[in-house]
Amino acid sequence: MNILMVAAENDSLPGGKVGGIGDVVRDIPEALGKLSYQVNVVVPSYGVFSKLPQACYETSVSVNFSNQIHHVDLYKITLENASGNVNQWVLDDSLFSIGGEGNIYCNDPDDRPFANDATKFALFNLAVAEAIIQRAFGDIDVMHLHDWHAAILCVLRAYEPRYQALQDIKTVYSIHNLALQGIRPFYDDESAFCTWFPHLTFDSDTINDPRYPHCFNPVKASINLADKIHAVSPTYAKEILLPSDPQNGYFGGEGLQAELQKADKAGRLYGILNGCEYPNEKVTKLTLPHLLMLLSEETLKWIGTSPTVESAHQIAITRLTHLLSVKKLTRTSTIVTSVGRITDQKMLLLKQRMPSGQSALETLLNELDGNGVFILLGSGNSSLESFLTQVASVKENFIFLKGYSQTLSDALYQHGDLFLMPSSFEPCGISQMLAMRAKQPCLVHSVGGLKDTIENGITGFSFSGHNLQEQANNMINCFVGALEIKIHNSQRYNEIKRNAGKVKFLWKDIAKEYLDKLY
Repeated sequence: MNILMVAAENDSLPGGKVGGIGDVVRDIPEALGKLSYQVNVVVPSYGVFSKLPQACYETSVSVNFSNQIHHVDLYKITLENASGNVNQWVLDDSLFSIGGEGNIYCNDPDDRPFANDATKFALFNLAVAEAIIQRAFGDIDVMHLHDWHAAILCVLRAYEPRYQALQDIKTVYSIHNLALQGIRPFYDDESAFCTWFPHLTFDSDTINDPRYPHCFNPVKASINLADKIHAVSPTYAKEILLPSDPQNGYFGGEGLQAELQKADKAGRLYGILNGCEYPNEKVTKLTLPHLLMLLSEETLKWIGTSPTVESAHQIAITRLTHLLSVKKLTRTSTIVTSVGRITDQKMLLLKQRMPSGQSALETLLNELDGNGVFILLGSGNSSLESFLTQVASVKENFIFLKGYSQTLSDALYQHGDLFLMPSSFEPCGISQMLAMRAKQPCLVHSVGGLKDTIENGITGFSFSGHNLQEQANNMINCFVGALEIKIHNSQRYNEIKRNAGKVKFLWKDIAKEYLDKLY
């Protein structure tokens, strides 16, 4: 069996990851390759991957896109220690670096959401379709499309006569995050479906957005047109069958629940959890002062890259220096950690206003006061970064590290006592798996993949609630309960730590589920 994976991200390539898609597209091909299946992985070059020393030009494909001929180059990248059954490919066109060389996403403005990204991914999909029929990847048996960035392949497969042969290839569509759908107008914009494909005849009802019928929705199109639909955890596959209710803190089908319900009734929707890698190397545990020194050194590196000092960095250095000098933290202090993108998905509950007038985050820090420190690593939405910076400015036991560093990320997973992940929705999640791998119990909102990976009181701690206020209250109560166990019942807490470390989400098992249920 020859499987083609099409995605926007691939962490097998340096700088090829922004979120969880990159982890999946890095790991599942290797797991399938070890089962003796052939896997080809293709992503855009973004102006950089085709320049890697390991990149070798193979061929070019010519396509008519927006009434212009594009000659898109195909490169094969040979990686060290890669499975012989896995091939890495990138497609190169100047349009793929429209957001700047090396930038996977453009962060288009609110008044034209997805405009540049949708255009470049539309061309990418078209070039992949052309490469398939020219047998650049060999004879493909399965096309596995990851999220909206690869969804137009389903449309070309269904409606473009030149690509009719793709209908003989089994097509799987993975939903990594239904909140992002890549919606664009059908007409009257340079980034519009009929601008890209002016001569294509299609069924509008199959591919339009249910809420905005004048717009093309690539996710709806793939849900309707793919052979199998895959959600990245069993619980998430159930949640997306119900309509979202953001006012009460429920995030489900995001307007596409009717299409998903039809797919489910037809036996085409499956929930399969993502996996995690479990390397054998042993980690040398840092003492608490050495951990704080490491955090300080990495923050100073961030400061050194700019002529001005960001307030978030200055506050973080001040807090870390103070903790080192006064030695308020001891071996028994609780180190609460969190690593992730700063988005509404991750921060909504922490921002929730409590009856005291304080945010839920400040309330948590009040409970932690005198018993430990909360260290949060991440970057993203500017207004949420400002919220975290403001809290850090008034709370001595909160350190906000604004940015990302693999060194810091690894250190927080390895040396934390409790990992906080109160996501409002979480299709699968990888952070909780990485924390558990390091024997760090997690405190999570019991949704999506978090519900499927954490057993309350056994491998970690979890909460739920019927609305935002109830969820925030339950989060704080759960936090207080976890602290109580950590401080006063170390034997039980150590058992929870051991249990967390024993749980394995192995890609080899996930690969077998892919083969049985999807391929």
